[in-house]
Amino acid sequence: MSIPKSVRSVGAGLPLAGLAIVEVFCFSLLVTAVSLLGAGIGLFLIPAAAIAARGTVNVTRRLAGARLEGGIPEPYLPEPPREAGLKGWWTRTQWILTDPATWRDLAWMLVNPVVGVLMVLLPLLLVAFGVFGLLMPVLWEDITSNGGNNWYFFIKVTDSQSALYALGLGVPTVLMGLFIAPASLRDHAKLARTLLAPTETSRKVLHLTRTRSEVVSSSAAELRRIERDLHDGAQARLVALGMNLGVAEQLLAKDPEAVRAILADTRKASATALNELRDLIRGIHPPVLADRGLADAVRALAMDSPLDVTVTADLPGRADAPVESALYFAVSEALTNAAKHAAPTHVSVDLWYADGRIRAQVSDDGHGGADPSRGTGLRGIERRLAAFDGLLAVTSPVGGPTTLTLEIPCALS
Repeated sequence: MSIPKSVRSVGAGLPLAGLAIVEVFCFSLLVTAVSLLGAGIGLFLIPAAAIAARGTVNVTRRLAGARLEGGIPEPYLPEPPREAGLKGWWTRTQWILTDPATWRDLAWMLVNPVVGVLMVLLPLLLVAFGVFGLLMPVLWEDITSNGGNNWYFFIKVTDSQSALYALGLGVPTVLMGLFIAPASLRDHAKLARTLLAPTETSRKVLHLTRTRSEVVSSSAAELRRIERDLHDGAQARLVALGMNLGVAEQLLAKDPEAVRAILADTRKASATALNELRDLIRGIHPPVLADRGLADAVRALAMDSPLDVTVTADLPGRADAPVESALYFAVSEALTNAAKHAAPTHVSVDLWYADGRIRAQVSDDGHGGADPSRGTGLRGIERRLAAFDGLLAVTSPVGGPTTLTLEIPCALS
């Protein structure tokens, strides 16, 4: 038999109240550490005190966030690289003290033990006092004979009749406590979100830090790919061309026929190297994208794809080159994923511009089940779009169909 939500809500205030006691200790510890910064000791105490305070407040974030849609995410700025010596301690202390979330944590640890505890314990106090009123017909004689407080609200219990009046008041008191318990916990969670959730500025900083890291990693991987392609392809062929020309130079006077054969092979190798360089250039920034724009570049992708792809485009202008490039390669990756994993019979690509955003939708009738969390190429698409504050939405039930919607905020020329 499940316990009613209102009864569970009454009991849920106890761990939050206990957590507030720990927060008082962490508040005192962190404030003391900050006050000792001038003496030098705070340099070593502040990081440890901040770890304790943040760990405690994060428990509150999880408990309170469970009652709110979206929860309460951590707002802390990314930790700087660790360094040895006093410089490392100073860097960590500076990171903690310049993070606005540290001071918001302190404000919460100052407010919650008073306002927050009252909010979460009020239903429990009402229920407990109401139960006391319900038991007054049984307890009033013992209380009176022992000189205890025999007042219940405005009723002085001196006989069985006044005890019944107290019982009558106890019933609505219990019901009131049960009634307000869920709302009190929600209000406490909203108060926690107000002080502990990331601000708009911290959200932007965290987003920029994360996307910058992903862009750097993606750029490094792209540079390694280009270097590998050059080393294994065009560079090797050009080295072979030089060796062939050296042999031809040595044989020129002795065996003209052999030189002719070597030059013919060299000509073929140079054509192959040129094609590989062109393919590499297309992988960096396709000429058709630079010359004719995103719509025609995607149509060229469709013609080269082994799938049956149709493209429709309604773009009244052109976006900046980096935006076009990001969307082009994202669509290319989507088509590659569909060919590798979905086995579709048809794929449609739609491009349009609306509400200050350029959008692409790639839909296929394959077997579905695409999931960015499984480390497929979809994660790479997300990283590529995130560099421009873009988004990827995936709808792919098992059995299909799959629809990828890509968008990047931008202005068109």
